[in-house]
Amino acid sequence: MSDFRKLHVWQKALALSLNVDRVCKKIRGAQYASLRSQLFRAATSIPANIAEGRRQESEKEFARFLRYALNSSSELESHLIFAYGSEVIPEKDFRSLVSQTIRVRKMLYALLKCLAVEGPPSPALVRAHKTARSKPPAGSRRLQFAIWTFSRPMPLPPTAPW
Repeated sequence: MSDFRKLHVWQKALALSLNVDRVCKKIRGAQYASLRSQLFRAATSIPANIAEGRRQESEKEFARFLRYALNSSSELESHLIFAYGSEVIPEKDFRSLVSQTIRVRKMLYALLKCLAVEGPPSPALVRAHKTARSKPPAGSRRLQFAIWTFSRPMPLPPTAPW
């Protein structure tokens, strides 16, 4: 599979996780240590699962890791709702992070939908892949278009540390 860093959804998920990290660093109080940890873990799990899935041998396995990322985005949103409701994070941060989370989730759903449309690769392509041990079958034009769509270069967020 191709380089995960080119995926637009991974770039957005990474930006989200960096923004969650910034907000987590502002949360004070020993009683919120677990919440900080859960927010951080859920947020960093999203781009990590996209990256891990992109390196898998099949589109089916890639889709499985995209679903893990999708589940982590729902977990993150739940933790954000709690953090805002318990007045641990300000409304401005809450709205921004939830908006980014929903955007990433929509992108994950769209990519999963493109993968689901695809049927299994032809037996000839599977045999050729096993024999050559090179790149996995590329899939149909529709999938190639979906990968291209989600792989367009994305400018880094203005608050990125690098």
